[in-house]
Amino acid sequence: MASKPHTDSVFLTLEHLLKFEWLKTVLNFKVGTQKSNSVLSGRYASRLRGRGLDFEEARPYVIGDDIRNIDWKVTAKTGVTHTKVFTEEKEKPAFIFVDQSPSMGFGSVNKTKAVIAGELAAIAAYKIMKGGDRVGGMVFKGDGYDLTTPKRDQRNMLQFFQHIVDANKEIYQHKTFDFPEALKGVISKLQNIITHDYLVIVISDFYRYNKETIQYLSLLSEHNDVVLVKVFDPMEASLPQEKITLTNTEKQISISKNRKRIVKDLNQDFKTNYDSFKKETEKYNITLFKIDTVDPIEDQLVKVFTQYESK
Repeated sequence: MASKPHTDSVFLTLEHLLKFEWLKTVLNFKVGTQKSNSVLSGRYASRLRGRGLDFEEARPYVIGDDIRNIDWKVTAKTGVTHTKVFTEEKEKPAFIFVDQSPSMGFGSVNKTKAVIAGELAAIAAYKIMKGGDRVGGMVFKGDGYDLTTPKRDQRNMLQFFQHIVDANKEIYQHKTFDFPEALKGVISKLQNIITHDYLVIVISDFYRYNKETIQYLSLLSEHNDVVLVKVFDPMEASLPQEKITLTNTEKQISISKNRKRIVKDLNQDFKTNYDSFKKETEKYNITLFKIDTVDPIEDQLVKVFTQYESK
Protein backbone atom coordinates (compact mmCIF):
# COMPACT_ATOMS: atom_id res chain seq x y z
CA MET A 1 0.00 0.00 0.00
CA ALA A 2 1.44 3.38 -1.02
CA SER A 3 2.18 5.82 1.75
CA LYS A 4 0.24 9.07 1.93
CA PRO A 5 1.96 12.06 0.33
CA HIS A 6 3.15 14.86 2.58
CA THR A 7 0.67 17.69 2.87
CA ASP A 8 1.43 21.36 2.37
CA SER A 9 1.44 21.70 6.15
CA VAL A 10 4.81 19.93 6.29
CA PHE A 11 6.40 20.28 2.85
CA LEU A 12 5.93 22.96 0.22
CA THR A 13 5.13 22.47 -3.44
CA LEU A 14 5.35 24.94 -6.29
CA GLU A 15 1.61 24.55 -6.89
CA HIS A 16 0.95 25.54 -3.29
CA LEU A 17 3.02 28.73 -3.53
CA LEU A 18 1.33 29.70 -6.79
CA LYS A 19 -2.03 29.76 -5.01
CA PHE A 20 -1.03 32.89 -3.12
CA GLU A 21 -1.18 35.06 -6.23
CA TRP A 22 -4.73 36.12 -5.35
CA LEU A 23 -3.51 37.88 -2.20
CA LYS A 24 -1.69 40.51 -4.26
CA THR A 25 -5.01 42.20 -4.96
CA VAL A 26 -6.63 41.55 -1.58
CA LEU A 27 -3.97 42.82 0.81
CA ASN A 28 -2.65 46.36 0.92
CA PHE A 29 0.53 46.33 2.94
CA LYS A 30 1.49 49.68 4.43
CA VAL A 31 3.76 50.57 7.31
CA GLY A 32 3.58 54.15 8.48
CA THR A 33 6.84 54.05 10.44
CA GLN A 34 8.96 53.22 7.41
CA LYS A 35 11.08 55.76 5.57
CA SER A 36 8.89 55.17 2.53
CA ASN A 37 5.13 55.35 2.43
CA SER A 38 4.55 51.71 1.66
CA VAL A 39 6.51 48.57 2.44
CA LEU A 40 5.12 45.87 0.17
CA SER A 41 3.16 47.83 -2.40
CA GLY A 42 5.75 47.56 -5.14
CA ARG A 43 6.12 51.26 -6.00
CA TYR A 44 7.43 53.75 -3.48
CA ALA A 45 6.57 57.44 -3.27
CA SER A 46 9.43 59.71 -2.20
CA ARG A 47 8.90 63.28 -1.00
CA LEU A 48 10.72 65.86 -3.11
CA ARG A 49 11.45 69.54 -2.73
CA GLY A 50 11.06 70.44 -6.36
CA ARG A 51 9.21 69.45 -9.47
CA GLY A 52 7.91 65.89 -9.69
CA LEU A 53 5.14 63.90 -11.22
CA ASP A 54 2.23 64.43 -8.88
CA PHE A 55 1.26 67.16 -6.43
CA GLU A 56 1.05 65.76 -2.92
CA GLU A 57 0.44 68.66 -0.50
CA ALA A 58 1.26 72.24 0.42
CA ARG A 59 3.36 73.01 3.48
CA PRO A 60 4.95 76.12 5.00
CA TYR A 61 7.89 77.46 3.02
CA VAL A 62 11.37 76.94 4.48
CA ILE A 63 14.65 78.51 3.40
CA GLY A 64 16.13 76.50 0.58
CA ASP A 65 12.83 75.58 -1.10
CA ASP A 66 12.52 76.34 -4.81
CA ILE A 67 10.56 79.61 -5.07
CA ARG A 68 9.03 78.32 -8.31
CA ASN A 69 7.03 75.86 -6.20
CA ILE A 70 5.36 78.48 -3.99
CA ASP A 71 1.63 77.82 -3.77
CA TRP A 72 0.30 81.35 -4.18
CA LYS A 73 -3.34 80.40 -3.61
CA VAL A 74 -2.66 78.78 -0.23
CA THR A 75 -0.25 81.60 0.65
CA ALA A 76 -2.91 84.23 -0.05
CA LYS A 77 -5.55 82.30 1.85
CA THR A 78 -3.47 81.64 4.98
CA GLY A 79 -1.20 84.68 4.98
CA VAL A 80 1.79 82.33 5.37
CA THR A 81 4.07 81.42 2.48
CA HIS A 82 3.47 77.80 1.41
CA THR A 83 5.31 75.62 -1.07
CA LYS A 84 4.09 72.66 -3.10
CA VAL A 85 5.43 69.18 -2.39
CA PHE A 86 5.50 66.69 -5.22
CA THR A 87 5.88 62.92 -5.39
CA GLU A 88 7.90 60.91 -7.81
CA GLU A 89 7.81 57.20 -8.52
CA LYS A 90 11.13 55.43 -8.18
CA GLU A 91 12.06 51.84 -8.77
CA LYS A 92 12.30 49.82 -5.57
CA PRO A 93 13.88 46.42 -6.20
CA ALA A 94 13.18 43.84 -3.52
CA PHE A 95 15.29 41.09 -2.01
CA ILE A 96 13.59 38.39 0.06
CA PHE A 97 15.69 36.26 2.42
CA VAL A 98 13.92 33.00 3.29
CA ASP A 99 15.22 30.79 6.09
CA GLN A 100 14.86 27.06 5.40
CA SER A 101 17.50 25.88 7.88
CA PRO A 102 16.77 22.92 10.23
CA SER A 103 15.28 24.98 13.10
CA MET A 104 12.53 26.13 10.70
CA GLY A 105 11.27 22.55 10.34
CA PHE A 106 9.34 22.68 13.61
CA GLY A 107 5.56 22.84 13.85
CA SER A 108 3.44 21.59 16.74
CA VAL A 109 -0.15 22.09 15.55
CA ASN A 110 -0.72 23.10 11.97
CA LYS A 111 2.14 24.08 9.65
CA THR A 112 5.89 24.19 10.16
CA LYS A 113 7.77 27.48 10.38
CA ALA A 114 9.47 26.65 7.07
CA VAL A 115 6.13 26.32 5.26
CA ILE A 116 4.88 29.64 6.66
CA ALA A 117 8.16 31.29 5.60
CA GLY A 118 7.67 30.02 2.06
CA GLU A 119 4.10 31.30 1.95
CA LEU A 120 5.13 34.73 3.21
CA ALA A 121 7.85 34.92 0.57
CA ALA A 122 5.35 34.06 -2.17
CA ILE A 123 2.86 36.69 -1.00
CA ALA A 124 5.55 39.38 -0.86
CA ALA A 125 7.00 38.42 -4.26
CA TYR A 126 3.60 38.55 -5.97
CA LYS A 127 2.83 41.93 -4.41
CA ILE A 128 6.15 43.37 -5.53
CA MET A 129 5.86 41.97 -9.06
CA LYS A 130 2.38 43.46 -9.34
CA GLY A 131 3.92 46.88 -8.69
CA GLY A 132 6.34 46.36 -11.57
CA ASP A 133 9.53 46.16 -9.52
CA ARG A 134 12.38 43.68 -9.62
CA VAL A 135 12.27 40.85 -7.10
CA GLY A 136 14.73 38.15 -6.14
CA GLY A 137 16.06 36.54 -3.03
CA MET A 138 18.12 34.03 -1.17
CA VAL A 139 17.00 30.71 0.29
CA PHE A 140 19.16 29.91 3.31
CA LYS A 141 19.64 26.19 4.02
CA GLY A 142 22.08 26.44 6.89
CA ASP A 143 24.85 24.53 5.14
CA GLY A 144 24.33 26.44 1.91
CA TYR A 145 22.04 28.77 -0.01
CA ASP A 146 20.39 29.33 -3.38
CA LEU A 147 20.48 32.82 -4.86
CA THR A 148 18.06 34.42 -7.31
CA THR A 149 19.14 37.80 -8.67
CA PRO A 150 16.34 40.42 -8.62
CA LYS A 151 14.67 40.74 -12.01
CA ARG A 152 11.39 42.05 -13.32
CA ASP A 153 10.47 38.67 -14.77
CA GLN A 154 7.82 36.09 -13.90
CA ARG A 155 10.11 33.17 -14.72
CA ASN A 156 12.74 34.53 -12.38
CA MET A 157 10.19 34.66 -9.56
CA LEU A 158 9.14 31.07 -10.26
CA GLN A 159 12.78 30.02 -10.08
CA PHE A 160 12.96 31.68 -6.66
CA PHE A 161 9.86 29.73 -5.59
CA GLN A 162 11.41 26.50 -6.82
CA HIS A 163 14.54 27.14 -4.75
CA ILE A 164 12.30 27.51 -1.68
CA VAL A 165 10.49 24.25 -2.46
CA ASP A 166 13.73 22.33 -3.08
CA ALA A 167 15.30 23.56 0.17
CA ASN A 168 12.13 22.79 2.08
CA LYS A 169 12.12 19.17 0.89
CA GLU A 170 15.62 18.68 2.28
CA ILE A 171 15.15 20.61 5.51
CA TYR A 172 15.44 17.51 7.73
CA GLN A 173 18.52 16.29 5.86
CA HIS A 174 20.73 19.29 6.51
CA LYS A 175 23.68 18.61 8.77
CA THR A 176 24.62 20.68 11.78
CA PHE A 177 26.51 23.82 10.85
CA ASP A 178 28.41 26.75 12.32
CA PHE A 179 25.81 29.52 12.22
CA PRO A 180 28.18 32.53 12.58
CA GLU A 181 30.39 31.20 9.78
CA ALA A 182 27.40 30.42 7.56
CA LEU A 183 26.03 33.91 8.19
CA LYS A 184 29.39 35.46 7.31
CA GLY A 185 29.31 33.73 3.92
CA VAL A 186 25.77 34.88 3.26
CA ILE A 187 26.61 38.48 4.21
CA SER A 188 29.56 38.63 1.84
CA LYS A 189 27.28 37.58 -1.01
CA LEU A 190 24.48 40.01 -0.16
CA GLN A 191 26.84 42.98 0.02
CA ASN A 192 27.46 42.60 -3.71
CA ILE A 193 23.74 42.52 -4.53
CA ILE A 194 21.91 44.82 -2.12
CA THR A 195 23.31 48.29 -2.67
CA HIS A 196 20.76 51.04 -1.89
CA ASP A 197 17.05 51.82 -2.26
CA TYR A 198 16.11 48.16 -1.86
CA LEU A 199 13.25 46.64 0.06
CA VAL A 200 14.85 43.84 2.07
CA ILE A 201 12.52 41.29 3.66
CA VAL A 202 14.07 38.75 6.03
CA ILE A 203 11.83 35.81 6.97
CA SER A 204 13.22 33.60 9.73
CA ASP A 205 12.64 32.36 13.25
CA PHE A 206 15.74 34.37 14.26
CA TYR A 207 16.55 31.51 16.55
CA ARG A 208 20.27 32.24 16.57
CA TYR A 209 20.54 35.95 15.91
CA ASN A 210 23.48 37.71 17.53
CA LYS A 211 25.17 41.12 17.67
CA GLU A 212 26.77 40.53 14.27
CA THR A 213 23.34 39.90 12.75
CA ILE A 214 21.93 43.15 14.15
CA GLN A 215 25.05 45.03 13.10
CA TYR A 216 24.68 43.93 9.49
CA LEU A 217 20.94 44.63 9.49
CA SER A 218 21.69 48.13 10.76
CA LEU A 219 24.12 48.68 7.87
CA LEU A 220 21.46 47.47 5.42
CA SER A 221 18.90 49.84 6.88
CA GLU A 222 21.08 52.91 6.27
CA HIS A 223 20.26 52.90 2.55
CA ASN A 224 17.41 50.38 2.31
CA ASP A 225 14.02 49.61 3.85
CA VAL A 226 14.38 46.49 6.02
CA VAL A 227 11.45 44.38 7.20
CA LEU A 228 11.96 41.39 9.51
CA VAL A 229 9.30 38.72 9.87
CA LYS A 230 9.77 36.39 12.83
CA VAL A 231 7.96 33.10 12.25
CA PHE A 232 7.22 31.20 15.43
CA ASP A 233 5.25 28.22 16.67
CA PRO A 234 2.87 28.81 19.61
CA MET A 235 4.62 26.07 21.58
CA GLU A 236 7.82 28.10 21.45
CA ALA A 237 6.05 31.06 23.03
CA SER A 238 3.99 29.13 25.55
CA LEU A 239 4.91 25.58 26.51
CA PRO A 240 2.11 23.41 27.97
CA GLN A 241 2.06 22.69 31.69
CA GLU A 242 1.76 18.93 31.15
CA LYS A 243 4.71 16.52 31.11
CA ILE A 244 6.85 17.29 28.07
CA THR A 245 9.25 15.13 26.09
CA LEU A 246 11.72 17.00 23.88
CA THR A 247 14.05 15.59 21.23
CA ASN A 248 16.51 16.87 18.63
CA THR A 249 16.48 13.51 16.74
CA GLU A 250 19.64 12.46 18.61
CA LYS A 251 18.84 13.00 22.27
CA GLN A 252 15.58 12.99 24.22
CA ILE A 253 14.66 14.46 27.58
CA SER A 254 11.46 14.49 29.63
CA ILE A 255 10.50 17.49 31.73
CA SER A 256 8.46 16.42 34.73
CA LYS A 257 10.27 17.56 37.84
CA ASN A 258 9.84 21.29 38.55
CA ARG A 259 8.16 21.57 35.16
CA LYS A 260 5.92 24.50 36.14
CA ARG A 261 8.91 26.63 37.03
CA ILE A 262 10.86 25.47 33.95
CA VAL A 263 7.89 26.12 31.64
CA LYS A 264 7.36 29.56 33.15
CA ASP A 265 11.04 30.41 32.68
CA LEU A 266 11.07 29.21 29.08
CA ASN A 267 7.90 31.13 28.24
CA GLN A 268 9.32 34.30 29.76
CA ASP A 269 12.58 33.75 27.90
CA PHE A 270 10.77 33.75 24.54
CA LYS A 271 9.03 37.04 25.34
CA THR A 272 12.19 38.68 26.69
CA ASN A 273 14.19 37.53 23.69
CA TYR A 274 11.66 38.95 21.21
CA ASP A 275 11.21 42.22 23.08
CA SER A 276 14.98 42.69 23.24
CA PHE A 277 15.36 41.94 19.52
CA LYS A 278 12.58 44.37 18.65
CA LYS A 279 14.08 47.10 20.81
CA GLU A 280 17.46 46.71 19.09
CA THR A 281 16.03 46.75 15.55
CA GLU A 282 13.84 49.79 16.23
CA LYS A 283 16.99 51.80 16.86
CA TYR A 284 17.68 51.55 13.14
CA ASN A 285 14.10 52.10 11.88
CA ILE A 286 13.78 48.41 11.05
CA THR A 287 10.28 46.96 11.06
CA LEU A 288 9.86 43.68 12.97
CA PHE A 289 6.68 41.67 13.48
CA LYS A 290 5.65 38.11 14.32
CA ILE A 291 3.63 35.55 12.36
CA ASP A 292 2.60 32.25 13.96
CA THR A 293 2.19 28.82 12.37
CA VAL A 294 -1.44 28.30 13.36
CA ASP A 295 -3.72 31.22 12.44
CA PRO A 296 -4.59 31.96 8.77
CA ILE A 297 -1.66 33.87 7.31
CA GLU A 298 -3.81 36.43 5.48
CA ASP A 299 -5.69 37.30 8.68
CA GLN A 300 -2.45 37.82 10.56
CA LEU A 301 -1.01 40.08 7.86
CA VAL A 302 -4.13 42.23 7.75
CA LYS A 303 -4.01 42.60 11.53
CA VAL A 304 -0.30 43.45 11.58
CA PHE A 305 -0.45 46.12 8.90
CA THR A 306 -3.68 47.59 10.19
CA GLN A 307 -1.91 48.17 13.51
CA TYR A 308 0.91 49.97 11.74
CA GLU A 309 -1.50 52.16 9.78
CA SER A 310 -3.28 53.22 12.93
CA LYS A 311 -0.08 54.52 14.56
